[in-house]
Amino acid sequence: MNANDRIDLANRRNDGIDVTLWWSRSNDAVSVEVLHLASDSIFEVAVDRSRALDAFYHPYAFAARSNPQLLDVAA
Repeated sequence: MNANDRIDLANRRNDGIDVTLWWSRSNDAVSVEVLHLASDSIFEVAVDRSRALDAFYHPYAFAARSNPQLLDVAA
C-alpha cells in the first residue's frame, strides 16, 4: 500500500501503544496499525470495513483472532 494512498481515519495513543485506523483510496481497504512504543515494534492487520471500529478499539483481541502470529511482534 502506497503511503500517499492512505488516509488516517483515527488515531489514539494510550499506555505506550499507538493505534491508527487507515483507509486506502486505491483499493478501498481498511487496516489497523499498532505501534508498541517501548519496543518500537509494529504490526498491521487488514480488517473488514464492518469491523473497523472493533479492530481499532480492540486491536490485540482482533489480531489474536485473525492472525495470532502478529502478537509475537508486539510482545
